[in-house]
Amino acid sequence: MADDATLTDVLERNRADERQRALRALLLNPLMDARHPAFVLVRRHQTELRDWLAANTGWQLQVESEFARLHKRPADFGDPTRPATTGSGAQRAPFHRRRYALLCLALANLERGDNQVTLGRLGEALIQEAADPALETAGLDFGLEGRDERRDLVATVRLLLELGVLSRVAGNEDDFVRRGRDGDVLYDIHRRVLAALLVTLRGPSLVVLDGDPGDFEARLRAIVEPFVPDNHEARNRALRQDLTARLLDDPVVYWDDLDDAARQYLAGQRGAITRRIQEATGLVAEVRAEGIAMVDPQQSLTDRQIPSEGTEGHATLLIAAYLAGLGGAPVTLEHLAERVAEWRESYRGYWRRNALEPGAERPLARQAVEQLRGLRLIRIDDQGRVSARPALARFAVDEPRTPEGAQAELVPGEADA
Repeated sequence: MADDATLTDVLERNRADERQRALRALLLNPLMDARHPAFVLVRRHQTELRDWLAANTGWQLQVESEFARLHKRPADFGDPTRPATTGSGAQRAPFHRRRYALLCLALANLERGDNQVTLGRLGEALIQEAADPALETAGLDFGLEGRDERRDLVATVRLLLELGVLSRVAGNEDDFVRRGRDGDVLYDIHRRVLAALLVTLRGPSLVVLDGDPGDFEARLRAIVEPFVPDNHEARNRALRQDLTARLLDDPVVYWDDLDDAARQYLAGQRGAITRRIQEATGLVAEVRAEGIAMVDPQQSLTDRQIPSEGTEGHATLLIAAYLAGLGGAPVTLEHLAERVAEWRESYRGYWRRNALEPGAERPLARQAVEQLRGLRLIRIDDQGRVSARPALARFAVDEPRTPEGAQAELVPGEADA
């Protein structure tokens, strides 16, 4: 009997470990195709995962034979730090206005089209869509004559390739950028994935706002916010789900960012909420006077990391330590760029060559600021000034201390790092 009990315990621990790995993979890849290594675990434990997510976050989990889709909803629709990107590593380029517009038009066109499409044919269709008088106020000007325009179309298609909406049959997008229709590419369209891409609780065309119909953030909230009955139990459930979702999705949740009802509920239920998250994901709560962060000991459940490798990672860490030492005093981006230029002289032997050129300090400083802002470690005010938020204090560095009478042996610039 003892052996049977031991075996049962081992099997249950293995199942719990598999569920944790599956949930972590879903949080990092909300749209996961069957090629993902964790997909088999998601399918195996889909019932338990679906129940936990529905109860604790209000998110729905859709599992098909070809993909899994976690219907996450962001807590802050005004957060500009998580743009769509394409590319690899530090070279991932964020989407701008035209690319977002092309993405929306491409999705609508693919929904109405055949099971295959070429890049050139998709581009011609988007030219016609962009010329629609209803889009005149959007100011979208698109064609295929210029290489920049073709590059925007290719970026849009590559995002759809990453998401699994399209799969490449023949051709190469780089040839299309260089040669236009002479370098065409053929794709298969995966309609089940396409249909699961949009995360809404009601159709956008059904949204009617009492206020400004052009309030984009209000329209986004209206298509994803669930109906909450007006009773105590339902309101508490909605608070629990919203706070759990925030702690899972955001690097740091500050008390000042919550309304009174959410602050009071989290103050009373903090232990229960963070314990459930830790059991399900392995994240560990770091509770401070200013807020709560769910820290990942494995350092893998994030798309942004500090410290990170390379010149950009080093510059970001230097700026983080510098801002943390200012005690919340705001500085301009130009001031940070000047600091980067000073550090560049100290670390010439470690930074890549093009980062040492005059003028390279501004994009390095800008990229570092965006990285820190995305991690909710800094804030940017209406004048564009940058200041530290409380969680950045972990990057503060004291002056080096040595035993009395001893000579410190420091690498030049080390005190700034």
